[in-house]
Amino acid sequence: MEKDDLPDLLAFWVIAQEHSFRGAARRLGMSPSALSHTMRRLENRLGVALLLRTTRSVAPTPAGVRLLDRLQPAFESIDGGLLELAGQSERVAGLLRLNVHRSAAESLILPRLAALQRTYPDLRVELRIDDGTSDVVASGCDAGVRNGELLDKDMVAVRISGDQSSVVVGSPDYLRGAPPLATPEDLKHHRCIGYRFNTAGTVHRWRFAQSGRMFEVGVPHALVVDDVHVARSAAREGVGLCYLLRGSAAGLLQSGELVEVLPDWTVVYPGDYLYYPSRRTVTPALRVLVEHLRYRAPGAEKLA
Repeated sequence: MEKDDLPDLLAFWVIAQEHSFRGAARRLGMSPSALSHTMRRLENRLGVALLLRTTRSVAPTPAGVRLLDRLQPAFESIDGGLLELAGQSERVAGLLRLNVHRSAAESLILPRLAALQRTYPDLRVELRIDDGTSDVVASGCDAGVRNGELLDKDMVAVRISGDQSSVVVGSPDYLRGAPPLATPEDLKHHRCIGYRFNTAGTVHRWRFAQSGRMFEVGVPHALVVDDVHVARSAAREGVGLCYLLRGSAAGLLQSGELVEVLPDWTVVYPGDYLYYPSRRTVTPALRVLVEHLRYRAPGAEKLA
């Protein structure tokens, strides 16, 4: 093994987990351009392409998958050893204060919290639900959860979910008597439910994409709320159309209470990240939370 192999292989492993050079660079504490140079150096040294790059995502090639098959158990074993060592030298206890948006609390934090607290019974967690963009330090929290597009550059960020796509939805009752809807421009003839950001005070502009072109649309609002769940409920009750992330609407789409419209114009957004100030000392409690919530791409467990 050459002296550069281990850090370069680690970089490849993190990129494969993140499906993104930008997300991997943030996690590794380096620039995306430096990370891209690292990967080119590794691929040139091995004489084989390891990653397929598109405008939206990064995925391993067949050769990359075979290499990941070897790397996954090795790096996970190292991670586990470091956590075990930390657990022996530092007690995981005390209160963690997290500033998170409501959807993340319900879909990402709460489903994993019981297992974490069974392992660390002296760990306590306080969730401050905030759908705005509050300063995590000013709010007195140890860490926060936000979409990847909303993170400050001076934060350490760890991906805890996959990318998410947008969806415009309405109830069957609303759509039954509504005007035709073929393109986003047709939204001007519809009742729409707007979402106002708590912190900025602005109303979200609906974003669409097609054929590589992304654009925003201002829609007429029959109702404006500052809570995503209230917006979703209003759509279910037939107030109008609502713009959501697909994960937030999945259950109601499956039950038929909501119907998707404009499916050919969807936008892919970066997933959620757990973030904290880079200058802050990471406590044992925060360290185990990071590892417990860290996103692992579907199928990654099959590589181990």
